[in-house]
Amino acid sequence: MPKGAGQKLKLYYLSQIMIRKTDDDHALTMPQIIDLLSEQGISADRKSIYDDFDALREIGLDIIGEKEGKGYYYRVGGKRFELAELMLLVDAIQSSKFITAKKSSDLIKKVTDLASEYEAKQLKRQVVVQGRIKTMNESIYYLVDDIHRAMVENKSITFQYLQWNLDKVMVPRKDHLYETSPWALTWDDENYYLIGYDREAGKIKHYRVDKMKDITLTEDKRVGKEEFESYDMGSYSKQNFGMFGKKVSTTVDLEFDNGFVGIMIDRFGKEMPIRPAKKEGWSRTHVDVFISDQFYGWIFAMGGKVRITGPENIVSDFKDKLRQQLEE
Repeated sequence: MPKGAGQKLKLYYLSQIMIRKTDDDHALTMPQIIDLLSEQGISADRKSIYDDFDALREIGLDIIGEKEGKGYYYRVGGKRFELAELMLLVDAIQSSKFITAKKSSDLIKKVTDLASEYEAKQLKRQVVVQGRIKTMNESIYYLVDDIHRAMVENKSITFQYLQWNLDKVMVPRKDHLYETSPWALTWDDENYYLIGYDREAGKIKHYRVDKMKDITLTEDKRVGKEEFESYDMGSYSKQNFGMFGKKVSTTVDLEFDNGFVGIMIDRFGKEMPIRPAKKEGWSRTHVDVFISDQFYGWIFAMGGKVRITGPENIVSDFKDKLRQQLEE
């Protein structure tokens, strides 16, 4: 590299050396820094590096110099992301079904680049992507980008909506395009959903983003703003079980074993009322849910430790479905 070009990149290489080679537990001496710069074809002396450290501090890089024994050591202090924060990001990427295995690996690599090489080793030790159920739709990033663009430009969209067939191939659910006014994206049950207003049906609907294809922005402005503004996204997420079933909220009375209180609060939130039940060691509550097979399946999966006690039509419907399963 020509000397002039190298000197122009000196600040960049110095910042990368400090970010990648140092952290709270690892530091470099001045001779080590000079040698690492030399490996990049950049000559430097102590005085110029002191000046460069001042410049890096001015742009927000926390360069710390500390005396240890007879030597002086330099490291980066507060970074944009702490190791624990990067671990949280890696875990979120790994557990997201809507991100493909390939994209997960790409994103995790970018996240590890934010850490020092020592911290990166700790992050890589906890990376487990293979074997997890992941979406196969590699174009989901472009789909999300198209949806955001439509919302920014206040346009409705058309798209194909897909489903699996018995040959394990994704095929259009209907022989015509879907149309909706996109208002929000939400992450529910490890999947990404578009919340949109269906002009023809006159109501809010949701769509799995990874099952959408060929999104096109139309010339029509979005509609359904008032309906969406009255739509409680937080409440909807708590009430919803798997984004399936009738989207009419119903108040349901439940009784549960006191040992399951954590599960109940995780599902319905701390605002959920809790009262003592007649049965010792049990409590009762009432919550708003969207009645669906997924809700009934959740109740069944509690192994008798959560029971529906009202209203009577819901109790009867649940019993009928259990009977049907036994008869089939």
